[in-house]
Parts: sequence; C-alpha cells; structure tokens
Amino acid sequence: MNDTVPTKERKKQLTADLIIIGIATFLATGLVVGVFGSAINGLIKDNSVPIVLRVIPVALCQYGLAGLGITIVCILRKESFTRFGLNTKHLLSALLLSLMCCVPDLIYQLYRGNVHPWCPFIDVNTTREVLSSGFPSNVIGMLITALCWGFFEGFNYAVIQDKLSELLPSKLRWWDWGAFICAVMCILIHGAVGVTPDALIEMLVTIILIYGMLNVKKETGNAWGCVLVFFVYWNAL
Repeated sequence: MNDTVPTKERKKQLTADLIIIGIATFLATGLVVGVFGSAINGLIKDNSVPIVLRVIPVALCQYGLAGLGITIVCILRKESFTRFGLNTKHLLSALLLSLMCCVPDLIYQLYRGNVHPWCPFIDVNTTREVLSSGFPSNVIGMLITALCWGFFEGFNYAVIQDKLSELLPSKLRWWDWGAFICAVMCILIHGAVGVTPDALIEMLVTIILIYGMLNVKKETGNAWGCVLVFFVYWNAL
C-alpha cells in the first residue's frame, strides 16, 4: 500500500518524468505511423534485405513506443532499472502470480477461437521469417525481438506504474491508480475498445491481466513477472 503523499517538489519531478515518457512515446508513434509507416511495412516485406537488417529498424520503432521514454527518464534522474523491481526479491512468487493474471484472458481467447500454437513473439511481423532463417540470423533476430517486444514492453509498464502510483497514492491496498491507468493505456494502445459484449469482455480480461501483473509487482517488489508476461504470453498465442 502506498498512501504517502509526495512533496510538492517530488510531484513536479514525477509529473515531468511522465510528460517526458508521454512525449517520447507520442513522437515515436507519430513517426512510425504517420511518417515512416509505409516505408517500414515495405522494408518488412523486402526479402532482398537480410532479415536481421529488417528486424533492427522495426525493433527500434518498437523501442521508441515502449522503452525510449523510460530510458531517457532513468538517465536524467540517474535511476537504475533495479530501482523499479529488476531484482531477485520474491522472484518465483512474482513470476507465477503474474502468469496467473493471464488466465482470464487465455480462457476468453480459447472461447473465441483466437489461440494458435504457442511460440514467443509469433505475432510480431518478422518472427516467422527470423525463426526460419539460418544461424546466427535466427538467434540474433530473436534476441533483438525479445529485448524490444519482451523486456522493454513489459518493463515499460512497471516504470510508468511506479511513477503514477507515487504521484497518485492510494490508501487501499488492492487499489492502485498507476496499475489502473496502465491497464487503460494498454486497451487504448492496442485498440481493444468497443461497446459490444465481446469487446467489453476483452477489455475486462485485459484490465485483469495488466492491473494484476502490476499489482503483483507492487506486492512482491519484483518486476520480472511483468517482463515474463510479455515474453511467454503477449504476442505468443
């Protein structure tokens, strides 16, 4: 439970941090979608370019969307990533409890028939070609993919939640404004918005997944569970 009200100076710092993360994310989104979108899509499909050389720019775009902002803030504030839960404290509990938060979403996806054979990052555009390429391209390509779509996408939520929760403290143990706002962000970013029964259920299970894993991170002090979810579940089924 975090019910400590930050000082006025700390509030300004936290607000500035979140603004920096937001600006970096929106600028990257604008560049990826509005400016370089067609070029990136063309590059992905250009088989004349080695697959690793195609993965790198696409991965950099993903890093810009989920990773660049928190990296800038951590450098400016001289904050280590370990400060946000990258440690061994309660590691096993964090990993298992975070995976349990995926169960409602998994059940819903199975009901909808949206589940395909499991493979980490298989829904990333370049993964199938990376896996079918020879050594060492397949290894290098998967490591880059895991870093940007696995580590940074999961850890991005952990850092943002930490700063939001400190800025907006809650007196209720199981209610966390940072986790809730991150869950809403995930729904908006991935376009899982609608008013039909199916869309409402999808939004609910997504909230349970993101809110749950971030609450696990808060309770255990360990963010590796957030990373694990994006390694073995998100984009994997």
